[in-house]
Order: sequence, then structure tokens, then C-alpha cells
Amino acid sequence: MSSYTSDQNLSEPLLPLKEIPGSYGLPFFGPIQDRLDYYYKQGPDEFLKARIKKYNSTVFRMNSPPGPFNAHDSKVVVLLDAVSFPILFDTSKVEKRNIFTGTYMPSTKFNGGYRVCSYLDPSESKHEVLKGFFLSLLGRLHKEIIPTFRSSVSRLFTDLETELSDKGQANFNTISDKMSFDLLFRLFANTSSYDTSVAGDGNTNLDKWLFFQLAPLVPLNLKFLPKFVEDFLLHTFPLPSFLVKSGYEKVREAFNKAAKELLDEAEKNGVSRDEASHNLLFLTGFNAYGGTKILFPALLKYVGTGGSDLHRRLADEIRTVVAEEGGITLAGINKMSLAKSVVWEALRIEPPVANQYGKAKEDITVTSHDASYVIKKGEIVFGYQPIVTKDPKIFVNPEEFVADRFVGDGEKLIKYVYWSNGRETDDPTTSNKQCPGKDMVVLFSRLMLVEFLLRYDTFKVEIGKLLLGSSVTFKSLTKAA
Repeated sequence: MSSYTSDQNLSEPLLPLKEIPGSYGLPFFGPIQDRLDYYYKQGPDEFLKARIKKYNSTVFRMNSPPGPFNAHDSKVVVLLDAVSFPILFDTSKVEKRNIFTGTYMPSTKFNGGYRVCSYLDPSESKHEVLKGFFLSLLGRLHKEIIPTFRSSVSRLFTDLETELSDKGQANFNTISDKMSFDLLFRLFANTSSYDTSVAGDGNTNLDKWLFFQLAPLVPLNLKFLPKFVEDFLLHTFPLPSFLVKSGYEKVREAFNKAAKELLDEAEKNGVSRDEASHNLLFLTGFNAYGGTKILFPALLKYVGTGGSDLHRRLADEIRTVVAEEGGITLAGINKMSLAKSVVWEALRIEPPVANQYGKAKEDITVTSHDASYVIKKGEIVFGYQPIVTKDPKIFVNPEEFVADRFVGDGEKLIKYVYWSNGRETDDPTTSNKQCPGKDMVVLFSRLMLVEFLLRYDTFKVEIGKLLLGSSVTFKSLTKAA
């Protein structure tokens, strides 16, 4: 048996060893009852918080939705504090094979029959090759990100202002999704603009492809169906891939054409052209585009509701640095302490990825703030980041968006910002499962702030909920003088 503790000095004794509380209920009925509570009666946050209170523990057992109909059992050990959670980053202790989406794995038919990189464990040789290909690609794109982002975001501003003028309000999510697809296609396909055959419906094709894979993991809350009927239809059987295949292939064909040189390179590195194509589109369409669908609205939600004083402070910092630098530069962005803090705080309070999973490779002793627990070899470990990153023993007023939380000495706390399958202070490598685009995502968010506060003095938004993430509607935009 091995012991694991993230922040405790390894020379110190572990806290008292306790049995992991919680139960899985009756066979068959237990997972269904937990699923109904998780999706409909309480929602994930309240479901998990209620069990923390019930067991007086941030480590416990439960059934993880949607259930055992696919690759894994539904039984999991839950980690909901900032100390125990990082075991999920340690691939020497937990296996990541086929567990990217948890106890349910979508059919490989969504990806041409391949287990793409996200579903591979670092111990598999193909993982090193594919992730190395991604990291190499992202490294070469470093100098292209700022000019490409600025070009794409200019269309977003035009669309926002036009819709606001015509309708009196503007739906940010729809406009942002179109911009994100444009941006990511141009970056990852290494082209100046996306193919006209994809332009009108490329992102909607990806939306459908994403939904069909993730449907067993989200509730629709359809008003015309009783909840138990929706749950049975949506969360018991996976949706078939053939219904979205034509749209997916349309986008992939455009990618193959535009990314010819990248696919040539992948072939030289020992990956077939077809497999590389599906992996590149998964990186772009699932990891990156799927992430920005949550990322950008969450950022503008918190900044928008932060009010005119926050907008003024951000604008003063951003405009001063840009003037000193003679333009938008990476060096300048790194000087914007408040803007950096705002991005980290948005990632902390509403991480674009909520769940992390792993399977124990051996018996492991994990330590929370209060006790130690043994996780047996083969058990699935589940962590829910929106609770972990609001750990009240780490963060003051954890449920509150604090714009300058990470300014000055507060920057030491960024090691507890878990959104990328790793600490914010860690770097993605071929031997770990941290998001290869972690630094690019942070830069995208900072650039979005910079561009908004260069163009507008203040703005007002109205917020709501979507299947995944928040909805943001702009009610006003006040242009800079």
C-alpha cells in the first residue's frame, strides 16, 4: 500500500485513519435513486454538499451518474477537498484509461473508431506520441495566438453591437460560439480563414456532436416529460453516433484539407493520417471548443456582474499597460495583475471542466484536512472541481467572486486552482493528463478581458443557466471615449 498526501510534509504522520463513509444502496435501485437526486431533485452541487454534511466528511462513497451501462461500474469514492483531490493528477497512483468522461464512455464511433488521446492512459505508448504532437503544435502557435484572436474577436464585437442595436439585447453565447469556432479552426487547422463549406454550420455541427456524446451526463429538464421518463430515456442508453456523423465528417473534411501539413507531420511521427485527423478534431472540437463554450460566458458573467467599479479598475490597468507596451503583447499581459487575478478567479469559481476521474492502480491512503482513508486497488475515484476549488479551509469567502483574490501574496493560492487536470502551477507533459492547451486557455481569457476593456468602459449583463455552463445576455455596452 502507498500513502498519498498533497500538501502535508511527507515526513509528518498521516491523520487518523478512518473508514470511507457512505453506501451504494440496493443493487440496481441505488444508482437510479442517486441519479435522480443528482440530476433532478438536488442538482450536483446540493447533492454533494448534502452528503458532506450527512457524513461529516469530504471523502465518501456514492454512485456516480449515469450508471454502469457502459465501460465502468457506477460505484466511486468521492474527493471534495483541496488536499485529497490532487491524487487525481498523479498517474503513478491512478489510471486514466477510458475514464475521461467518468463512469460512462461514449462510443469510439464518434471518433472514427479510435480511442483518442483524452481516453488514453500515459502508460500507453500512443498517448506519448499524440500528446507530443499536440504540445508541439501548440508551441508553434504561440506567436499566432494574439493576432488570430484579435482578428476573430473583432467579429464578435460587431455581432454583439449589431444584435444589441436591433433587438435591445444580445445573446453572448451564440455569438461567442461562432467566434470560438472561427478562432480554433484558424489556429489548429493552420489557415487564415475557415473553409466556406463549414462557415455557416461548423459550430452547430460540433454542438450536436458534443451533445450526443455528453447527453447521458446532463439533464434536459424538459417540461413536457416527467423527470423519471426523461432520466430513463436520456441517462440509460447512449445516443447513436450515426445521427451526427454527416455533420462531423463535414467539419473533418474541411480540417483535413486545411491541416494537410500537420497531418503530414503526424504521419512522420508514426500516427496514421486518419487517426491523427480524428484526434486533431477531438482536440479542437471537444477539448478546446467545448471548453470555450463554458469558459468565455463564465468570464463575462462574473466581470459583467462585477459592476462599473471593477470595469474601471480593469480598464485603467489594461489601457495603461497597452499604452506603455505600444500594443498588446505577452509581456504586457503578464504585467496586468488584476486582469490575471480575474481570470484565475473565474476559472476557480466556475471551472470549464467539472469532473475528474481515475482508477486506483494500487491500495492508496489519501489524506483530507481531517483524516486519512484507504482507497482500494481498482476503485474509481471521482472529484467534483466546483466544490473542491471553493474549499473553505483554503479560500476566504469561497462562494464569492473576488476579483483581486490572486493579486500580490494571493498569487500563492493559484496552486489550488484546479481546472486543467492539474495544478495551475504545473505544466502539461506527455507523461501526465493535464490539458495540453492549459496556457492557451488562460491566454485566451486574458485576451478576451483586454479586448473588452479596451473597447468598452462598462457593460451590463443578464445571466442564466444552460445545459453546460452559464448563459450571458448583454443589455448594454458603453464604448470607450
